[in-house]
Amino acid sequence: MGTGPRCCSAVKRWGTGTKKELDELNRKVRIGKSDLLVNPIGLGTNAVGGHNLFPNLDEAAGRELVRLGLANGINFLDTAFIYGPKRSEEIIGEVVKESSSRSEIVIATKAAHKFAGNEIVMDNSPAFLKQSVEHALKRLQTDYIDLFYIHFPDKDTPKDEAVGALKLLKDEGKIRAIGVSNFSIDQLKEANKDGYVDVYQGEYNLLSREAEKELFPYAAEHQISFIPYFPLASGLLTGKYTRDTELSEKMRKRPQFQEGAYEQNLDKIDKVRNIAAAKGAEVAHVVLAWYLTRDVIDVIIPGAKRAAQVLQNLKTLEVALSTEEINEIDQIFKR
Repeated sequence: MGTGPRCCSAVKRWGTGTKKELDELNRKVRIGKSDLLVNPIGLGTNAVGGHNLFPNLDEAAGRELVRLGLANGINFLDTAFIYGPKRSEEIIGEVVKESSSRSEIVIATKAAHKFAGNEIVMDNSPAFLKQSVEHALKRLQTDYIDLFYIHFPDKDTPKDEAVGALKLLKDEGKIRAIGVSNFSIDQLKEANKDGYVDVYQGEYNLLSREAEKELFPYAAEHQISFIPYFPLASGLLTGKYTRDTELSEKMRKRPQFQEGAYEQNLDKIDKVRNIAAAKGAEVAHVVLAWYLTRDVIDVIIPGAKRAAQVLQNLKTLEVALSTEEINEIDQIFKR
């Protein structure tokens, strides 16, 4: 596994027919060295029951967008204890329970947050992780969790001990694959001392490519799949922003939206817009398709607040990038 393009097509040679004609099995990819097979377009569900993250969420709408995703070939759902808290897992559990094909659905969840009075602290201790898995199983109404992450590192627990606790749960059949999220490269190396880590989740997008320096090479060497969050950079990489867009104070505080950087980023995105227009695609589809050409990225998990966004994300599978286009995008956003 290298860190560059794996092939010149974002759909990894799944087929040349229409989306409807693509064989469902052939569309799936393996996540790293695990035995998890997924559609490379998953669904991030922090806006499904994530009332602490987004105001005025409609739970009925959240259920519908998950149902729509499952009905249209998405089989990888990414949630976490802290989304809600707990509520996202509960809703995912309710919707998956409706399905007759649990074995075809891959559920990922995460834990590390612990309430201590009015504060939230991170806990990676074996006892806490074991308890977290047991509680998540109940909320998800399932006998096993396909992918379980340590969501954030704590200060005290040796990371190989934390992952070792998850390996015991894996041996018991309660989880199928082990992930870590938001770890530094040194924490990842410690966590993977025995080779048990299957997946790393961290921030990565065309405007934030620091992970390519150390995390990507290490992940490639150890067959760890890298799943990026914030793949569309808070919406900036969707192409919906222009120089005339009025940005809130909160948005202006984000590095990619700050004066100077924002205008430069729009210039870069305009170049991708030209590639997208030639393909009859949206900027977001081209950006997401480019990620899937990275050797260490097997699946992406763009979020959605509306059902229509789920179907839009799936259009990424219809975008095939040539080697020249892959390299051009690489250079446009060169670190």
